[in-house]
Amino acid sequence: MKIVSFNTAHCQNYVTKEIDYQLYADVIRLLDPDILGLNEMRSKGVLEDYQYQTETLSELTGLKNHYFAKAIDVMNADDPENIVVVAAPDSDGDYNPYGNALLSKLPIESAQTIYVPNPLEDDRHGEFDYEPRCLLKARLEGGITVLVIHFGLNPEEHLNAVKIVLENLESEKCILMGDFNVEPDSEVLNPIRERMKDASEAFKMPRKSWPAEAPERKIDYIFVSPDVEVVSADIPGVIASDHRPHTAQINIK
Repeated sequence: MKIVSFNTAHCQNYVTKEIDYQLYADVIRLLDPDILGLNEMRSKGVLEDYQYQTETLSELTGLKNHYFAKAIDVMNADDPENIVVVAAPDSDGDYNPYGNALLSKLPIESAQTIYVPNPLEDDRHGEFDYEPRCLLKARLEGGITVLVIHFGLNPEEHLNAVKIVLENLESEKCILMGDFNVEPDSEVLNPIRERMKDASEAFKMPRKSWPAEAPERKIDYIFVSPDVEVVSADIPGVIASDHRPHTAQINIK
C-alpha cells in the first residue's frame, strides 16, 4: 500500500504562482497513492479562487473517496491584502474555508474534524500569530485509521497539536501524516515516536522536504503504528508545491 503526505500550498504552482489543478493531478497520478493526506487545501468560498479543491483533485486523479477538514475560514476583507483568519466551525459570514484533506482508493467508513485549541496569548513564545489548526481523522475499509495534521508555527502550538494527536491514535492499523513544522531532532515529536514508527527510518539516504526547489529542512512526516511494516520511504524530487511530497510503501496485515 502506498501512502503519500503532501502540503499543496492550496494547489498553487510553485513556479507560476497560479492555481494549477492539472499539475497536482499529474503529480498525484505519478505517485499513485492508495491513501493521500493533503495540507493547505481550500474549499468553496466567496472568493473566486476558493473552490472545491478536494473534489476537483478527486475527479482528476480517480481517487474517488475524499474528505475535507476545515481548520479555519479566511474572511473576505475589503482589502485583499488584509485578510483575517477566523476560527472554524462557528464562523458566520463571507468566508473562505481552508484546512486538510484526504483522498483514498479505499472507501471512507467515517471521518471527522477535530480542532486543535489555540494556546493562551499569555503563553506566547513564538514570533508568529496563532492560526487555528485541525486534525482530520478517518476510518477506512479494513479497519485502517488515518490521521492528517498540520502543526502551527509556534512551539506552544506544537504541544497542543501533539496532545490532540496522542488522544486520537489507535494502537493498530494507524497512519499519521502531515506537515509538522518541526525537524526530526525536535523533542516535541518524542511522545509520538514512543507510540509510532517514523517511515523516514526507511530512507536510503537523508531526505528533506522544504522548500521544494532546494530543500533545507525535513518538516513533513509519515508515522505508522507498530504493527505496520514500512517497506520503503522517500521524498521524491517533485516541484509542484513549496513542499515536496513524502511517500511510504507499507504493509498492513
